[in-house]
Amino acid sequence: MNHYQLANGLNIPKIGFGTWQIPDGEEAYRAVSYALEAGYRHIDTAQIYGNEKSVGQAVADSSIAREEIFLTTKVWNDQLDAKGARASIEQSMEKLGVTYLDLVLIHWPNPKAVRENGAWRKRNAEVWSAMEELYQEGKVRAIGVSNFMISHLDELLKTAKVIPHVNQVLLAPGCPQEDLVAYCRDKEILLEAYSPFGTGTLFQNNLAHELAEATGYSVAQVALAWSLAKGFLPLPKSSSPENIKANLDVSGLSLSPEALQKLDQLEGIKAQKNPDEVDF
Repeated sequence: MNHYQLANGLNIPKIGFGTWQIPDGEEAYRAVSYALEAGYRHIDTAQIYGNEKSVGQAVADSSIAREEIFLTTKVWNDQLDAKGARASIEQSMEKLGVTYLDLVLIHWPNPKAVRENGAWRKRNAEVWSAMEELYQEGKVRAIGVSNFMISHLDELLKTAKVIPHVNQVLLAPGCPQEDLVAYCRDKEILLEAYSPFGTGTLFQNNLAHELAEATGYSVAQVALAWSLAKGFLPLPKSSSPENIKANLDVSGLSLSPEALQKLDQLEGIKAQKNPDEVDF
């Protein structure tokens, strides 16, 4: 699998396997096990997903060496200071059964509990400081954020010693987030694309189907090729062995500039939630 290189020189596989909404237990275990068997070497989970234990067990039970697997998790909104954030990350490592993590992200920039009077700024600075410590100690190989818009990144960078290596946001055809992408590229922050199919709304779009039919590939494969053409790192999720495998099979798909522009402008695709307004 091809890789991107983060600003700190760390290689990260260009396509990751997302585990959001895959229940803990047998379903998560089987999905991650099959993804690894199919060729994925990048697994993305989070504390709030509740499936870290099953994800870790699948990694442990695979025949693949730990150092060949890029493993990501995320700090949830209930962690509001450095001490709690560090403890939660160490607990994540314990659940995952690993001695280090390849990437840890702050999951959301503005938890409801610290939304008043801009308290989220102090919270993010504290959580980030704990992540920086773990990064300096070598327990975490890269650190980043998720769902951070330009305003949140501007605030974090006022105190951060390490610029985030990654920002994971909703990026899909019809939701290209061009201003945020330009900002992150200027800072050498890699964009990861969660929900690269617009949480399924892409599959109801007629133009997306027409564009896919013209290429001979599926709508999902076209969406992933769109992400890769833009330098994003997509994180497709599936529990189906057939789809898990197909989502990796996009190396031969090249989209024309005209097709990319049409995909940028698709209408009716699920957009990024405003992190300042989410109810958690």
